Amino acid sequence: MPQPRRPAKRTPRSMAMLRSSSEARELLTHQKELSEITVRQLKQLLLNAAEGPMTNPELVSKRVAAETKQASLMNGFEFKLNGQKITANEIDNKLEKSTDLAERKAVWEASKEIGPALKPNLVTLRDLRNGVAKEMKYPDYFSLQVAAYGMTTDEMLKMLDDWMATLRPLYLQLHTWAKYKLAEEFHQPVPKKIPAHWIGNRWAQEWPGLVEAANIDKYLEGRKPEWIIKTAEQFYTGLGFSPLPQSFWEKSDLYPVPPDSKRKKNTHASCNHIDLENDIRSLQSIEPNSRWFFTAHHELGHGYYDKAYTRPEVPYLLRLGAAPGFHEGVGELISLASSQVPYLQSRGVLPARISMRIRPHSFWTTRSPARCRSFIFLRHDAALGGGHLRAQSYRRTNGMRAGGNTSAIFKASNRRHRAAKSFATPQPRRTSTILRRIITITRSRLCLNFSCTTTSRAKFCISRRNRVTTPITRKWVRG
Repeated sequence: MPQPRRPAKRTPRSMAMLRSSSEARELLTHQKELSEITVRQLKQLLLNAAEGPMTNPELVSKRVAAETKQASLMNGFEFKLNGQKITANEIDNKLEKSTDLAERKAVWEASKEIGPALKPNLVTLRDLRNGVAKEMKYPDYFSLQVAAYGMTTDEMLKMLDDWMATLRPLYLQLHTWAKYKLAEEFHQPVPKKIPAHWIGNRWAQEWPGLVEAANIDKYLEGRKPEWIIKTAEQFYTGLGFSPLPQSFWEKSDLYPVPPDSKRKKNTHASCNHIDLENDIRSLQSIEPNSRWFFTAHHELGHGYYDKAYTRPEVPYLLRLGAAPGFHEGVGELISLASSQVPYLQSRGVLPARISMRIRPHSFWTTRSPARCRSFIFLRHDAALGGGHLRAQSYRRTNGMRAGGNTSAIFKASNRRHRAAKSFATPQPRRTSTILRRIITITRSRLCLNFSCTTTSRAKFCISRRNRVTTPITRKWVRG
């Protein structure tokens, strides 16, 4: 028979925090009488307390110890390939550049050897985290994390399911193209599912290397890591933000650990607001390549987003950003902006001779021409000597506007309709090393145009309402 849990010993500090939590809950029962900013502070206070509830200090101490142990295991782990030490950066570089499938598989498997080392303590940590959340009346730790978004677990899962359902047709089109592209690159039959070691990222969170024209690594060769992070800072100062404080450069850990060093460090990039004032620090392992160029811009996005909250009118409890996901959204937006041609030219990454020919076109929606929006998309054009980027957009397909009647498109042919229902993608006769992707977003649906430089063109529409893909045309063209 299980023994009843002994009441945890309560210290003066734990009693004070317990009273604070109780008082916060009591005040929230009268939230209609409080200002919005006060309510938000009280809710954030409870979320903070839930991460380390002093109702059970013994449990909190165990959780902190397990978190520390897990971080030490992860930071101190040595990856090995064929018995030789290999760094995380070397793993990433090999997965991006190697064309030897046997080597890629060995490298990918080496990157996963950390899993067995982390698992036992991770299981312990899971139970401790769930226990901490239950102390503050959350069913599990996931519910506590979701609460930071102002949502319940059911609301979060429904939102994610809706996103997945909306994006699935687009994802399947991209996935199919990637399968053929990778099969061609590695001279293999087209697989039903893409093997993990074919992807140029150990977590498959990004799929680099698929479009040759998008690779700017050669333009960053010879640059110093210091130039990468200073350029990222200049992105923000160019927008009118103040320079990073001197303490950032003195206290951040920005570059790889020397090979002969005994010091260990977390290889995952991050940027944190230490004191909610001016102490911002970043952890990176910057090398002169496109991956770290974009990562540096991303990470400083967190820092500058935090700096934007450092104002006297913003209470300390609310200097955390809108939500954890919004933080990542800011970082990704800046990372994407830093990949744009004009910016790369202004930083001297791309040569000035690369020009852009901008030709805006309006894409009409099904409801009203008055709501038309202009979209400009850049593509690499081999016909211009491989060094130009040109804007491209399509307005009509077989006499129909890009935002034409959905039902008319579905009646195009039974063959196309069957292909759409099975999410089948017409296989191009040949595959080019350069992909032009033109995505047109209208109010009624999203149109995706794949157009290979010298081979084929196939345009697809994705109906937001019916969530199926429908080929509009299958027209083979030259150039």
